[in-house]
Amino acid sequence: MKINAVQSDPVPTAVHVAEALRLRIQRSEIAPGEWIREAKLCGEFGIGRSVARRALRTLADDGLIELEENRGARVSETTVEEVFDLYEVRAALYGLAARFACLRASDAAIEQMLVKIDRLLLAADQGAAAEEIMDISEAIFTDMTVNASIDAQRMIEAIRRKTRWHFSYVALAINANGNGPYIFWHHIRAALVARDAEKAAQGARGLINFMQDAVSRILLARGVGRTSVSLARK
Repeated sequence: MKINAVQSDPVPTAVHVAEALRLRIQRSEIAPGEWIREAKLCGEFGIGRSVARRALRTLADDGLIELEENRGARVSETTVEEVFDLYEVRAALYGLAARFACLRASDAAIEQMLVKIDRLLLAADQGAAAEEIMDISEAIFTDMTVNASIDAQRMIEAIRRKTRWHFSYVALAINANGNGPYIFWHHIRAALVARDAEKAAQGARGLINFMQDAVSRILLARGVGRTSVSLARK
C-alpha cells in the first residue's frame, strides 16, 4: 500500500493526512480490511506519530477505520445495513433543517438558498462533475442548518461526516439519465419560495432517500456487505 502525501503542503497536518486517506478509501485504493500503519504514514507524509494518530482518530470517528491496540488501524468493512441506517437518520435531520429554514430564515437567507439551488440545477444541466454538484448541495443544507438549534446542528454535522465518508459520493450516478435527484431540488425550491415547511421537509427527505437507495444498490452490486435483510422502502 502506497499513500501519497499532500503535495500542496510541505508539512501536512492531521487534517491533510486524514483527507488524503479518506479519498483513497473512497476510491477503493485502500481495500476494506487492509491495515494502515502509523510508521508507514510517518514515512510517506513526513510527519510525526502524534500527527498520524490524530489523522487516524479522525477517520475512526467517521467510521472509516477501526483502531486496534498494538496492531494499528484497519479499514472498516461497511455493510448495507449501516449505510441504510445512516441515511435514514440523515433524511430525518435534513428534513428538519429544511422545515426550520422555511419557518425561521430571513427573506435574504431564503434568497441565497434559491440562488444556490439554481446554480446546482444549472451545473447539472451543463454536465458538471459530481463533486461540484455535491459541494453546492452541502452548502445549501449548511445554510438551512443555521436555522436549527445548536444541538440539532451538531447532530446534522455528525451524521453528515459519517455518510459523506462511508463511500464515494462520486459513485452515485448523479448525472445519469432521467430526473435523478434533481426533481427533489425543484420541490425544495418551490417550498422555500412558498415557505411551505412541510413540503420543504418532504423534498429534503426525498432527496436523501434517493441517495440512500442509490448507494445501497451500488454496494450490493459490488458485493459489499451483502445482507439477507430487505432494504426495500415501504
